[in-house]
Amino acid sequence: MWENKEEDLWKDATQQTKRIVGAQLTEEDLDSDRKLRPQTLNDYIGQERIKQTVGIAIDAAKQRGETLDHVLLFGPPGLGKTTLATVIANEMGAHISTTSGPAIERTGDLAAILSNLQEGDVLFVDEIHRLNRAVEEVFYPAMEDFFLDIVIGKGPAARSIRLDLPKFTLIGATTRSGMLTGPLRDRFGIHARLDYYTEADLTRIVTRSASILNVTIEDKGALEIACRSRGTPRIANRLLKRVRDYAQVRGCGIITYATAQEALSFFEVDRDGLDWMDNRILEILARTFAGRPVGLSTLASALGEDPATLEDMYEPYLLQHGLINRTPQGRVATPRAYEHLGLPVPESED
Repeated sequence: MWENKEEDLWKDATQQTKRIVGAQLTEEDLDSDRKLRPQTLNDYIGQERIKQTVGIAIDAAKQRGETLDHVLLFGPPGLGKTTLATVIANEMGAHISTTSGPAIERTGDLAAILSNLQEGDVLFVDEIHRLNRAVEEVFYPAMEDFFLDIVIGKGPAARSIRLDLPKFTLIGATTRSGMLTGPLRDRFGIHARLDYYTEADLTRIVTRSASILNVTIEDKGALEIACRSRGTPRIANRLLKRVRDYAQVRGCGIITYATAQEALSFFEVDRDGLDWMDNRILEILARTFAGRPVGLSTLASALGEDPATLEDMYEPYLLQHGLINRTPQGRVATPRAYEHLGLPVPESED
């Protein structure tokens, strides 16, 4: 029985370590994540400034008996944009419909979605920067005046029909706000940029999630997980579940400081929150290319990874922590990266 548990743990480890940040979630993980998501602003930990801004807007809209102004949520992945959209809908007492930019391929798709909304509903569009331009233009009158102009037929026989819509709130989420067109961005009345979480907030999130998962965790154990979570609640909750598995199989079921350390080391997440892929990126820059600038496509080929994945998922954290630099010639490892890897910093050619 012990050997079977060890084998299961090892299989789970091999699946998780190399993609601990960007892993595809299983259905079990998705169900678990839904349970961990807060439902009200009071339960939502962190992003205090945004909570205050959104809370005032919600209270004012409810006092006037109006729908909430359209909301744009932007920031790095994993910071709770989808969760916040659900919280806003709950606070407004509204039903929420969820879709994504790539899923709305034609104007007819958008018309079907909007015509099914009820008065006061919330429409959440994830990855809104990936909307088709033709669909985006149809969105403009829907957001401002709550109607759609639909063209039926082609050529001389074509005619336009105006479809009145119920007043609704659009919540758009994006990790690339710079890719939004000006006209679309300007039609959102509330702009909220989610930033990385502090270790104190992440510790509270880990403790809350452990309580929901019926896991006993010590304060220092929660802090250790928080410190290695890259400022991201999604990663914190994912690491918590992996540490829980480790504590169940190799420990006494309680997540102590020592157990958290052992488990995170086992899953190759180091003290700086860097996982296998992060360290591999640094090693290729520092060792393979000996400190020379490396283009994104070249780096992606060396790693066997998609360039967009590197740019969106791994680079932001490495850049923010001063481990890599972007130069006109390409990516380079910084002196701090060499220190992290235990390598000597190469001498400058100047």
